[in-house]
Amino acid sequence: MRFREVRSPQDVARLVGELGFLPLLPNRVPGFSAEECCPPEIMNDRDAEGPWEWKGPVLRGRTCMYGKLFDGRAGYVSLEWLPDLANYRRDGYDFDARFDDGLASLRDRTVYNALAGAGELLSVDLRKKCGVVRGFDDSLARLQAQCYVAASDFVYRRDRNGREYGWGVAKYATPEELFGPELVTSAYSRDPEESFKRILAHLRQVLPDVPEADLVRLLLR
Repeated sequence: MRFREVRSPQDVARLVGELGFLPLLPNRVPGFSAEECCPPEIMNDRDAEGPWEWKGPVLRGRTCMYGKLFDGRAGYVSLEWLPDLANYRRDGYDFDARFDDGLASLRDRTVYNALAGAGELLSVDLRKKCGVVRGFDDSLARLQAQCYVAASDFVYRRDRNGREYGWGVAKYATPEELFGPELVTSAYSRDPEESFKRILAHLRQVLPDVPEADLVRLLLR
């Protein structure tokens, strides 16, 4: 399956807007990733920027959310579909209500509370603010999958010529901080399963040849 090529952060943002959902890396749905939509001449050029380097510029445009959203792997969701995804993944709960009902761990609450209301924090600073928390990475991944936390940017080191290099350090924030609580929770009036069915129906249209079981796997909480 092939979608339009992406050759820039702007192309990625447009494709996310068109499809609603876009994993960053290859997954169980062939062709359904930003990396697979990038032409070989870019992917094979070690000096060229590609999907990994474009994450920061895409996110700074605030037209989509990014995090570990697809079967434990990272990817994008458009603002059109974020409310339904958040409603389904959160099962209709704000985080405090989830914790009060015994559905979130103390460790997850420590990570979430360190970030909520703090704006954007680099992952290293968020870790320090949490103190020594065993399983920090697992909690952070789980909170992203549940749409309580999102990556907001990636910061790179620069060489003497001002060129970015190495692995980007992620910044994180709550989706409410990035996009406003009104947007993020605007599907809360729906039953979470209704939101799931809406998303699944949309992906069936976008990916008509993909077995439904594979689509469901990408969407599971």
